[in-house]
Amino acid sequence: MTRRGNRKVLVAALVAAVVLGTGSVVVLTRLAADQAAAAPLRNAPAKTAQVTRTNLADQQSVTGQLAYGAERVLTGRKGGTVTGLPATGAVVDRGQPVYWADAKPVPLFHGGLPLYRELESGMTNGPDVRVVEENLAALGFEDFGEPDEKFTYYTATALKKWQKANGLEQTGKLSPGDVVVQPGAVRVSSLTAQLGAPATGDLMKVTGTERAVTVELEQSKQRLAKQGEKVELSISGGKTTTGTITTVTRKPGDENQGQKPKIVLTISVDDVSAAEGLDTASVTALFTVAMKPNVLAVPVGALLALDEGGYGVVTEDGKTVPVTVGIFAKGKVEVRGDGLREGMKVVTTE
Repeated sequence: MTRRGNRKVLVAALVAAVVLGTGSVVVLTRLAADQAAAAPLRNAPAKTAQVTRTNLADQQSVTGQLAYGAERVLTGRKGGTVTGLPATGAVVDRGQPVYWADAKPVPLFHGGLPLYRELESGMTNGPDVRVVEENLAALGFEDFGEPDEKFTYYTATALKKWQKANGLEQTGKLSPGDVVVQPGAVRVSSLTAQLGAPATGDLMKVTGTERAVTVELEQSKQRLAKQGEKVELSISGGKTTTGTITTVTRKPGDENQGQKPKIVLTISVDDVSAAEGLDTASVTALFTVAMKPNVLAVPVGALLALDEGGYGVVTEDGKTVPVTVGIFAKGKVEVRGDGLREGMKVVTTE
């Protein structure tokens, strides 16, 4: 068998290779047997490729899902009867009604703290007062000046003006069920309540308004879960773009169901136009495990399995140059060896 024949078998073996996290590969041990059975190549002009100096990244791919993020249940806390609900898919922002109870709107406030007591003049200071004042100010009702944790006469005045603008009784007080507090605008993913239901039960499921990619990792791949890291995203039905890991959470397993614990990543999409028109889609996320900058690389098809063991490349004038291989990335392989230089041409099958 000629060395060109060896190359053909080697490439086939590399396709079937197991790529390790370090970027090295384990070539199938039956390579020698396959070589003995391989048919000789016909004489044909050799294809060549240049040895390039580039940056190679050892990457691992994981399948994820593009959607509007994790659903959360929104529960009503106001007495009475549900008389109005938003449409599925509707986006509700600050000051807009999330639902209606007894024909009165229950608006959305932004914040990280739900209301937990009646807010009125004479009450003790607290962070819930700041949540209300920040929202009143954002909606244009700011008689109290700079938002703080004190509920004053001026807070009550601003609250009355807001109540009047929303067709509510002007009490200057606010109960926990009078508004819905969420971290930001919400998108209604599904309704769980019907008109006429009690307004104190589960009403709907909501998500964030920005599409994001959710990926579940095995515990063994924890090293990929680095908040703030960039990830390459290939969106089915869309385009290729990049994303940023924004949250890392843990999903408990269930031994009774044979489910192992998972690490759940939320990845923001840097270019939202890449997912234009898609509510959900399958996504391939490429995580960079290691980066090798400024290395010499050749196409994988340029690698030759040497009879004496190891690998080499063949120059365009027929000289075989033994090489040591490094990481494999996107059809290229890092090569090191005496006599290699950037720009030289080597024989390849690709």
